Amino acid sequence: MSIGKSTLIVLTCAAALAACGKSEPVAPAENSTASVAPPASSAFANAPSLVPAAAAPVAPEHAEGKRMFDKNCGLCHGAGVGGAPRPGDKANWAPRIAQGVDTLHRHALEGFNGGAGYMPARGGVKATDAEVKAGVDYMVAQSR
Repeated sequence: MSIGKSTLIVLTCAAALAACGKSEPVAPAENSTASVAPPASSAFANAPSLVPAAAAPVAPEHAEGKRMFDKNCGLCHGAGVGGAPRPGDKANWAPRIAQGVDTLHRHALEGFNGGAGYMPARGGVKATDAEVKAGVDYMVAQSR
């Protein structure tokens, strides 16, 4: 693909995203006498916000696990790639949690090939035992 074509695609996407945003009225400057026009109506006026909702606060004991999840685990577990159970999916996590946390830690550290999917050892990343266990503990806490 040529640079010109790539640039055109990027600019088209940027224009489409800009068109989806809601216009907020801007308060006039203190010394300004200009009036502010109301936002123009748009076909996308009722579209959901693209700004993510604020995440629930994380318990201090799971802060390291959340960092591990955000940096590594979430790549697969966040999207359910390869059968990876998503945090908060209680039905999918329940049978795993029932096996015990020691089993979950072992599967995460050593890897596991099960009927529902594949877990590479340490998630396929270079991480300490403590980091891997913290990531597992964070996902379990989100899924109880």
